[in-house]
Amino acid sequence: MKIVVLAGGLSPERDVSLTSGALIANALIDNGNQVCLLDLYLGDDLENKSIDDLFFTKDDNKTFQYSVPRHAPDLQQLKRDYGQGDKKIGPNVLKICMAADIVFMALHGDIGENGQLQATFDCFDIKYTGTGYGGSFLAMDKLIAKKLMSSAGIKNADWIHLRVGETLPEIDIPCVVKPLNCGSSIGVSIVKSKDELEAALHYAFEYAPDVLIEQYIPGRELQVGVLLGQALPVIEIIPRGGFYDYENKYQAGMASEICPAEIDPAKTAELQQLALQVHDSLNLGSYSRIDFLMNEEGEFYCLEANTLPGMTPTSLLPQEAAAAGIHYNQLCQMIADAVG
Repeated sequence: MKIVVLAGGLSPERDVSLTSGALIANALIDNGNQVCLLDLYLGDDLENKSIDDLFFTKDDNKTFQYSVPRHAPDLQQLKRDYGQGDKKIGPNVLKICMAADIVFMALHGDIGENGQLQATFDCFDIKYTGTGYGGSFLAMDKLIAKKLMSSAGIKNADWIHLRVGETLPEIDIPCVVKPLNCGSSIGVSIVKSKDELEAALHYAFEYAPDVLIEQYIPGRELQVGVLLGQALPVIEIIPRGGFYDYENKYQAGMASEICPAEIDPAKTAELQQLALQVHDSLNLGSYSRIDFLMNEEGEFYCLEANTLPGMTPTSLLPQEAAAAGIHYNQLCQMIADAVG
């Protein structure tokens, strides 16, 4: 197949996406596909080259490399460096994507996950991996997702929705403060005292005009991938310090990841069924990753659903797939082949 791997973009999760994209592109090339790795935000001016020149095969011995820095990117500096302002889709991106058989969505956050890019691609009859625009929108908006899960009987933390400028109601401490529509734990704080709340809200509002203040539920962090209608083995995340924030997610050695998770087989089956239920209730596509907490009583609370899970060296979906006997290259090809 002729595949554009679309990564980057104007998102706080840009660096995670570029790392995912590089690995996916390498795997798909190794599998025998023609592959172009394209930055959604930067695009390509196509000066002195054709679209075909952007695609590489195994014979070209091309390898892409990128690694996630310790901190999230400075998007304002990115805009200054490239002079593209707030444009979300770079030069010739749609033209290049239309020249491919499919687009492999290696994006995280912003229009890559909130459904806007998927809707645009539908208008241009561009085929792409993952979830369509409807499910992407539902999962990315944490408030809507929580309401849908609650209506389906899926437990999740109690919450308060707060818009920038609104008066803060009385809050129970400890709590969790998070932007309404970011991933990779960007903008998220665990607040353990009232003195910390103002700083946590300021941090979250840097990334979105709406935040959720959630009940803090102590417990074990468990995640379940869903691939082509089947739940993958459960993985447990144990950060070496603090909680599973941006640095602990993407810097090697910052968290222990145990797969399959060491929980009772009956609990494993229950959690996998819950993951499938969340996946279906949000109308997700060929793959996803669903995040949970298990409290001391063994009750599961859904944290969120990820429509485009990370595919970095430390990402969880590839580890879960490996535990099920699916190696990385095979996983990428399965996702690509699932496009109708």
